Amino acid sequence: MWRQPRARLWAVAGVAALGFLIALEIAARRYGLPGPITNQVREVIFAPKSGFLLYAGMALMMVVLTWRQRFIAAGAAIGIDVAFLVVRWAVDAKLTDGHPFGNGALWVILGYAVIAVTRRTGQERVLLLKGVGLGLLLVAGRKTGDTWLLITSKTRPTVLDQYVATADHALGNPSWLVGRIVTATGPIGFNFLDIVYGQLAVAAVIVALYQLRNVAVERRFPGHHLVRTFLVIGLLGPAIYMIFPVVGPIFAYGTGAEHWASVSLWSETPPSEQWAVANLWPETPPPINAPHHMPFDEITPRNCMPSLHTAWATAIFIHSRKGPRILRFAGTFWLMATLGATLGFGYHYGADLIAGVVFTLTIEAALRSLDRGWDRSGTQLVAYGATVFAALLVSYRYLPLEMAKHPWVSGPLLMLAMTSVVYGYVRNIALWQPRTAPARQPEPQPEPVL
Repeated sequence: MWRQPRARLWAVAGVAALGFLIALEIAARRYGLPGPITNQVREVIFAPKSGFLLYAGMALMMVVLTWRQRFIAAGAAIGIDVAFLVVRWAVDAKLTDGHPFGNGALWVILGYAVIAVTRRTGQERVLLLKGVGLGLLLVAGRKTGDTWLLITSKTRPTVLDQYVATADHALGNPSWLVGRIVTATGPIGFNFLDIVYGQLAVAAVIVALYQLRNVAVERRFPGHHLVRTFLVIGLLGPAIYMIFPVVGPIFAYGTGAEHWASVSLWSETPPSEQWAVANLWPETPPPINAPHHMPFDEITPRNCMPSLHTAWATAIFIHSRKGPRILRFAGTFWLMATLGATLGFGYHYGADLIAGVVFTLTIEAALRSLDRGWDRSGTQLVAYGATVFAALLVSYRYLPLEMAKHPWVSGPLLMLAMTSVVYGYVRNIALWQPRTAPARQPEPQPEPVL
């Protein structure tokens, strides 16, 4: 009987997700641009925006397969990609944007969806469909995020950067400091961090693959894993963008992406200096003045508050803690490099990062409580994290001038608020861990008397 409510829950979640994608598709088309569904369908034939992401999605799908099936799937994906390369070379197709590979991975994922429906039954069908859904959700999450960013730029003509920049004086303007360091490293430092920053989803898949390594043997998924946290962060985060639109210091106080044009190996976005308050980043921190709403272009995403890259990197760090040493090292490295990139590229203020950490720990606590059953400690932690997150947003919006004028009080208070949520999460996780009693040694028995 317990399976029926869970099946209904999955059905409701699937219908809600489909409705959400359709709504985003309609919203995007109102602005004359393709939505997430159209962009995903295009990648069946045309060059995908991220071939690495498609192969990462296929890798997630393959956790439900046997090793023989995995080798066949990987070989089929590579073979299809080679065929696409040959055809594109033959017709002289130009790759103006995107990667020359990845179509094969998408074809394999879709192929296994067909196999699940036509060749599998019962629990095997359900398991394979879950694997396919996991891979497609990772890819769809990226497409959904791109559409959300478009909507933020179109529907929020004014931004709150002056408020966050003023509040950031309480933290010592970390984006300006790290921005000067990254600028001093030149093209090597910038492009190294850019690769780490851009392939965050691939890092998440590596950790997720470790967590899901036993699915093919046990024929079931664990109750909680990184992909769930990753997707929920991506679903809820853009809603905060709409409430608290911020473009970032390099755009509001600098020349925009043009600042990195001389060292970047990748394509640049249109210059936005004409919308900036002044060309101050990263050399001169902004003066402490009363902040105001400021208009900005309809291209630059309002994607700063909270920093979702920080949120995702924090989730990767948390879920890598139970892995082997190399995975723990990789999780720590990705978190530190992501923090350096978010600040050093001028994409975020320090206040965004604090909000991102609190945001992630609150979501992670909620998902873990949902998996193990809600109790008093879990409910209190989620409520406390949500309260701290809301208090941060309110203080950034309504108390930035006071925070900037009293940095030695407000700065430590911000760090204390974040640390309190970290402490609460670590303490609760320790309480939630199953405690295994030490194995009892057999008591010595007297020798039998002959």
